[in-house]
Amino acid sequence: MRIVSLLPSATEILFALGLGDCVVGVSHECDFPAQARSRRVVIRSRIPHDAAPGEIDRLVREFVARGESLYRVDGDALRELAPDVIATQDLCHVCAASPNDLADALSSLQPQPQIISLNPHNLADVCKDILTVGDAADRADAAREVVTQFEARISAVADAVAGIMERPKVVCLEWLVPFYVGGHWVPEMVERAGGQDVLARANHRSFPVHVKDVIAAAPEVILLMPCGYDADQAAAEYRAMQFPPEWNASSAIRGASVFALDANGYFSRPGPRLADGVETLAHIFHPQSISIAVPAGRIRRITNTRAATLAKHATP
Repeated sequence: MRIVSLLPSATEILFALGLGDCVVGVSHECDFPAQARSRRVVIRSRIPHDAAPGEIDRLVREFVARGESLYRVDGDALRELAPDVIATQDLCHVCAASPNDLADALSSLQPQPQIISLNPHNLADVCKDILTVGDAADRADAAREVVTQFEARISAVADAVAGIMERPKVVCLEWLVPFYVGGHWVPEMVERAGGQDVLARANHRSFPVHVKDVIAAAPEVILLMPCGYDADQAAAEYRAMQFPPEWNASSAIRGASVFALDANGYFSRPGPRLADGVETLAHIFHPQSISIAVPAGRIRRITNTRAATLAKHATP
């Protein structure tokens, strides 16, 4: 079986099911596990890789307004690879290619490959998608095992925090310029880890908020998880921003409870590593009650030592 994955989470799922050798093509963003980087890239973003966050937001809005795709599909590469299965998504047209992006290239493929379109909105949907991939690739037993382990790890965290009454008020920022709060499965991850997301709506898309909305929500913990960023990148972007004086009076800032996270690995991609993400959140929310070892590099704590310089009147 020859599989092309145009979705990083699908690539992770395929490798987790032992199908790495079957993956012959990937997107430019499929970087986990490391072996995926050696596969042929068949689709790339039309957004410059070095664009600033605000510029990315502007370009995305312009592409969407014009009804244009954000991606370039290499039709020649697809024809040469002759996949039996193509895994893509119809959830976020910013994060990965959709079936519509493939239309022209697919019309020239003979025989037509099977298209798996994933569209998760919550953790249960992630499990369903793993099973869907397993069924399509003749790895149903392996998929059930991955789902069992995934659910067991998340349940273990939820059970560990079940008796904790004091749950921190949390804001999850999926983008920083402008602010977007994380949606879909992220609020559920926060809840399962023993926190309460005070701005986002579970099972709904992320949406923009103003800095004043975050201040008004009075979060005790602010999580920086820009889509596609690791913890160091998220921390660097946050430190470069300017905020009004009110920002530094919030509980999260005064308590040094702002954390930059590796969203690219453990929060943005709806795959098996979301279980690691839930464990990471529990470690942040309840460090005295949860004994979970979190690898270095997954979290960067932002202190408020720069509060004086950040107290400016410009808003992000």
